[in-house]
Amino acid sequence: MRIQIRDKRHLRALSGLTQAQFDALLPTFSTIYQAKRQADYDQAVQAGERQRKTGGGRKSKLLTIADKLLFVLYYYKTYPTFDVLGTQFDLARSRAHTNLHLLSPLLHETLVQLHMMPQREFKSVEELTLALQGVDQLIIDATERAFRRPQEPEQQRNYYSGKKTTHTQEHGNGDHR
Repeated sequence: MRIQIRDKRHLRALSGLTQAQFDALLPTFSTIYQAKRQADYDQAVQAGERQRKTGGGRKSKLLTIADKLLFVLYYYKTYPTFDVLGTQFDLARSRAHTNLHLLSPLLHETLVQLHMMPQREFKSVEELTLALQGVDQLIIDATERAFRRPQEPEQQRNYYSGKKTTHTQEHGNGDHR
């Protein structure tokens, strides 16, 4: 691996985590990674596709589990192109792509197991209220979506957003076509 962590500040800049946070993720990520490798190995043996024993073949440039975790965290912190990501970790861009898509679900599963993933959907108002206990302020970020402008003058007035050039709808679920 080409990236060497020099100090706490450098780790935070590359991964967005402190050393303590990184160290807290590492054991769970390692367990999930090893379980996935074993499951893949067992599946390949059953299918008769396995040609080598465990440990055989080319060695990864991401030698340790910590390197793998840093790799995926670095990607999500900085969102570089695969060319840049590969250069930073001494990988071909295709290997950077492959590694990211292998490791991303493992990071997600790690965060779910550690109860660090935010809840995306609530089934009731009570569930939302329970989740927001202790929160003083709630900020909702909304996105305006472009849609086709109605031809009838009355409908044009109803959907006018106040902008002079782009026709958007500030809320609602669908395009008005």
